[in-house]
Amino acid sequence: MRLGVHRSHRTYFAFSKVCSYCVECSEIYPDCFAQTSKEAGPLSENIKYYSTHAEKLTNQYNSVEFEKVHRDWLSEIPDKGFVLDIGAGSGRDARFLAAKGLSVVAVEPADGIRERAQQYVVDQPIHWLNDKLPELNQVFSLQTKFDLTLLSAVWMHIAPSERERCIRKLSSLLKANGKIVISLRHGANHDERTMYPVSADELSGFARKFGLSFRLLSEQANADELGRDDVYWQTVVLTLPDDGSGAFPLLRNIIVNDSKSSTYKVGLLRALLRIAEGHPGAVLEHTREHVVLPVGLVSLYWIKLFKPLVDHFQIPQSSNKKKGLGFVKEGGWQALRSFNANDFYIGAAYHNNDIAGAVHQTLKDVTATIRDMPVRYITLPGTKDGVFHVESKRTTKPKGSVIIDADFLESFGRFYIPVNIWDSLTRFSVWIEPSLVNEWASLMRIYTLSNAMSFSQSDLLRALTWEDPRRTTARVRNRVNTLLENESVSCCWSGKKLVAEGYAIDHAMPFSRWPNNDLWNLLPTKTHVNTRKSDKLPSSARLQQNRQIITDWWQQGWSDSADEFFIQANLALPNLPASNRSFSDVFEAMTIQRDRLRDFQQLEEW
Repeated sequence: MRLGVHRSHRTYFAFSKVCSYCVECSEIYPDCFAQTSKEAGPLSENIKYYSTHAEKLTNQYNSVEFEKVHRDWLSEIPDKGFVLDIGAGSGRDARFLAAKGLSVVAVEPADGIRERAQQYVVDQPIHWLNDKLPELNQVFSLQTKFDLTLLSAVWMHIAPSERERCIRKLSSLLKANGKIVISLRHGANHDERTMYPVSADELSGFARKFGLSFRLLSEQANADELGRDDVYWQTVVLTLPDDGSGAFPLLRNIIVNDSKSSTYKVGLLRALLRIAEGHPGAVLEHTREHVVLPVGLVSLYWIKLFKPLVDHFQIPQSSNKKKGLGFVKEGGWQALRSFNANDFYIGAAYHNNDIAGAVHQTLKDVTATIRDMPVRYITLPGTKDGVFHVESKRTTKPKGSVIIDADFLESFGRFYIPVNIWDSLTRFSVWIEPSLVNEWASLMRIYTLSNAMSFSQSDLLRALTWEDPRRTTARVRNRVNTLLENESVSCCWSGKKLVAEGYAIDHAMPFSRWPNNDLWNLLPTKTHVNTRKSDKLPSSARLQQNRQIITDWWQQGWSDSADEFFIQANLALPNLPASNRSFSDVFEAMTIQRDRLRDFQQLEEW
């Protein structure tokens, strides 16, 4: 066996002993190449191979240290952040990176080897997904950007026809300055796995196409650490130097510079921001261009935002108070005047036929207003091209009860958001929201003065305060009190038994930084423990230590309200299908959300 080397292109191929031609001469005979590379077969056959030979391969991969296999790029490993390990195999690399304090998402489609890898006990949890290139459906559902994506001994399994698509999708998962590290295997293969020839030049071309910088870390191929004489390796690093999305300038233009005759534009952006921040599980579709949401969810948050302003404080929301608001109509909004914002939430059930009909009509009216007003008039600067798009559906008045769940919210249609806008809202909500709130207050200040109404700027800012968490907390407290009459309830952080009037209700993910009142996020605790935790984010280790106590509380507290519990969790947390009914899966998604909050907001840990 000889290795042919093209000096300029740095491309490596394996040849049989009877072939004496170099790649540089472009004389690769099909019958020669067929001896060393099998015809392309389904990816499933490779996955089956890794499952069938899981024990042997696990032992083989774990016999070589991470530092030896990946010595070329050790300096590229970030100090903190998110890592995506695609084709994680035995979990050797994932465990090494997790041990450095990185949050690792490990993707492995071969059940046999993935299940073995998950048996290893690690201090820093690794989030395992049964997923594969090029789709990465579960990865995209996480709504997370990565500092580092690793493809170790994977690229040769990707069919050439799929590679451009893979790089396109992987590049969209990168943070600014995020890196994709790809190891390239050159040489022979002596088993039934399908492998294709690989080239650094090919990746260089993809990098140019998708705006990535390209580095080949070694001019000469490195020897195989498993001792295979006819196998050689190279490492390529692709980097996203800057997102270049223009999302921030566009958002700033809409918030600050866009002409406004009402608060509708800032109201829509704040509703979208709340959803982007709090409901990664609500995304119906995630493409390179758009994120798709159920428009009913956007309308639900519109109601929650506008209701106290319109019904309680009666603050004008447009420059023409006499004209009224398009979504405040008889049979809908007007029939729900006695309700407050906290009465509208995911999982809420309305069993009265008249109330159910009014809720449906209000969402329908709000959807029409959003479609015909802010969506129509929020355009790209200097153009008439809309930034957002609403695809509404015909709906019929419900007969009987209404439950605000995923199906109900989607029944009103779909809302399309450019993916760069969504990413900015998701990652930087803690900085964007103050701008939205201040602009909203300033607009209302203008409208109140023109109507000879007396509201100070501070009054208006207080009116825009997000929902008071005490109402939902009180509900959980009532549930704990009821349980304590007949059974014991444990503190979710200490494991000690609670006593009546001697406990608190804690937002596991701090409300001050992520305002979520879902049942899964409200945990009974000892008062002094809650005081000590304050607004800190539970550490990954602490969350894992208390996994059983937390899931036991969920089962104890909410088995009788399981529908509401899971409706809320499945829409709020990443990677949960609408059909999920597993408390264990909710906990796993909760740990991912914890990592996302830590990454996005750099919260202090407890």
